[in-house]
Amino acid sequence: MAEHAAHRIFASQVLLGNGWATDVALSVGPNGTITEVESGASPRAGDTIAAGPVIPALSNLHSHAFQRAMAGLAEVSGRGEDSFWTWRDTMYRMVDRLSPDDVEVVATRLYVDMLKCGYGRVGEFHYLHHDRGGVAYADRAEMSGRIIAAATASGIGVTLLPVFYAHANFGGAAPNDGQSRFIHTVDDFLALMDTLRPRTAVVNATLGFAIHSLRAATPDEMHAILAAAPGEGPIHIHVAEQQGEVDAGLAWSGRRPLGWLLDEMPVDRNWCLIHATHADTNEVQRIAASGAVVGLCPTTEASLGDGIFPATAFRAHGGRFGIGSDSHVSVSSSEELRLLEYGQRLRDERRVRLVDGPGRSNGRDLFEVALAGGAQALGQPTAGLKVGAAADLVVLDGNDAFIAAADGDTVLDRWIFARGDHAVRDVMVAGAWQVQDRRHRLDETIDQAFAEVLKRLC
Repeated sequence: MAEHAAHRIFASQVLLGNGWATDVALSVGPNGTITEVESGASPRAGDTIAAGPVIPALSNLHSHAFQRAMAGLAEVSGRGEDSFWTWRDTMYRMVDRLSPDDVEVVATRLYVDMLKCGYGRVGEFHYLHHDRGGVAYADRAEMSGRIIAAATASGIGVTLLPVFYAHANFGGAAPNDGQSRFIHTVDDFLALMDTLRPRTAVVNATLGFAIHSLRAATPDEMHAILAAAPGEGPIHIHVAEQQGEVDAGLAWSGRRPLGWLLDEMPVDRNWCLIHATHADTNEVQRIAASGAVVGLCPTTEASLGDGIFPATAFRAHGGRFGIGSDSHVSVSSSEELRLLEYGQRLRDERRVRLVDGPGRSNGRDLFEVALAGGAQALGQPTAGLKVGAAADLVVLDGNDAFIAAADGDTVLDRWIFARGDHAVRDVMVAGAWQVQDRRHRLDETIDQAFAEVLKRLC
């Protein structure tokens, strides 16, 4: 990771690990970590004066970067009932057209947009590995390398999660043509991991891995990968996203997918269970007890008609969650948090659902749970603005009337429930400013390249 000159940031309000503090100086070392936090400080010559309240940057724990190119292209009704499965057919058609250059451009533009929405790190659940027809590239990590390049160019931190994907359905069903670019044997997947370890060690990257789903891997394949990569990093898996998957899991094993996973695999705090939408009461309790994070992607789950995760019950058991933008119909961190809360309200016909007790700020509790869950899910040892943590932070716009009139937790409530992305002004990742006054250094060049890719693909 590149080194930068040590510097100091002064802000009138900062959300620290123990709550809001005023007149705070954050000292950032040349390696991009926070070396000192001083409350009740005074600005010094040479300080960067934050133009509004400072909060930690969030982690986007679930991304399929290439899918950003198809946002808005699956909104025409079909002849039957539209569902996740009909949307997936559109996705497969898009996948077949993408070159490595296209993937890098789309991912770079996406990551710039994520930064502008207040994310400092992304978990890339990456399963587009091969050329058309499943032909291997000369460099087995060609596509993964393009994701690393996009993250490096944009300045966002990345947790790369290469995905093992071998089958079309439970029980080891042969993959279909639309999945040919995703498919690995166990040995080929482990070779990919070997190739990626040195490449992720020299940038702001963490290497974990993912198993696409119980549909895409047999139990023997899952055990083989887990045995070959102990302590590799975070482990992610899609599970129980749609009712159809639950029904197919019951037909295959006599158990629901989440129940089977919790029974048969060593699920613990290193795991992130993506969606887990159709969790029953017992599964909710067991996930919470395991320490695993549930990766919630409310805008995508709404777009696909997946359902609503029982987040209020999960939080009542101390469950941990983070947020992701998944298919990127939206990239907004505030929208994910807002829709997560609003989904619970619509289901329960009540207000202010995801809080930890009476008198609590909804925005503060949503934000802090997602901050901690996202960091855990992406293999980051600390979350928030504290000594030793990465200087990943967001400056909200102090000239925005909503933010200027707010104090403490009301800042988060105004940002999430009223202003959204409009309030994000500056973003720092690992001690370097990536967005300043809503501008990114790549804006013009990446916008043009992205437009050219979309015109050709669509």
